[in-house]
Amino acid sequence: MEKLKGALVVGFLRAFARLPWPAVQRTGSLIGWLMWRLPNRSREVARTNLAHCFPDLAPDALDRLLRDTLRDTGKTLTESACAWIWPARKSLSLIREVEGLDVLEQALASGKGVVGITSHLGNWEVLNHFYCSQCNPIIFYRPPKLAAVDELLRKQRVQLGNRVAPSTREGILSVIKEVRRGGAVGIPADPEPSESSGVFVPFFATQALTSKFVPGMLTGGKALGVFLHALRLPDGSGYKVILEAAPEAMYSEDTETAVAAMSQVIEGYVRRWPTQYMWTMKRFKKRPAGEARWY
Repeated sequence: MEKLKGALVVGFLRAFARLPWPAVQRTGSLIGWLMWRLPNRSREVARTNLAHCFPDLAPDALDRLLRDTLRDTGKTLTESACAWIWPARKSLSLIREVEGLDVLEQALASGKGVVGITSHLGNWEVLNHFYCSQCNPIIFYRPPKLAAVDELLRKQRVQLGNRVAPSTREGILSVIKEVRRGGAVGIPADPEPSESSGVFVPFFATQALTSKFVPGMLTGGKALGVFLHALRLPDGSGYKVILEAAPEAMYSEDTETAVAAMSQVIEGYVRRWPTQYMWTMKRFKKRPAGEARWY
């Protein structure tokens, strides 16, 4: 049954990747609209997250934000199918603007390890190709449950000669070693960690358990951090990649200060492009002591 499910998912991904780009966008938008109109778990997770993070929004405004968010989520799905199936250079041709490339170039020239930091905002699969076109990083990721999908992603994410590391003990060690020897890595900083691996810090109008992993590699300037995101352009023609140096507070010896600084940067991006964030993720599953669960 798992093999059948995997084959079906990969088949759908390949079908999306055969569509012309405008149709990729329209199909994704339609999928998102259906997610908004029809009862489903992802819609309710997104609604819960948005209600807690934007508590001042009136019900009508919250529902519009939910609708637009799910439509962008659908686009991310179909666009990512293209990034997974197409040759990397074809995806790279959709990057229309790049802001802050000098930040990455200077970090790579420093001789120190470079930690590329991103979040589930915009299209991180296209961003993966961009980052790997600039250097030869190890990309840290959480393997999907279906083996066929994992096999596809492992193959497609290394098209440009980079490597990938799953979120296992061995994968974590390979990332740390790469940074220590002066190499580059790429890490999504917003998946919820285990309680022992994170601290609760502010994120919008709530507290979010956030990983100590990235700031831990930067402590005291042992490595350099660079934020990277690929944001969908308003006309749907492609993406703008934005790069930004990690703030000084992220290098602090105080763990909570460093993690809070990282969270603040990610929040700043999400506030600018709220519908492009993956609010369907159970980002707030674990809550501070005494607070009720959300899901």
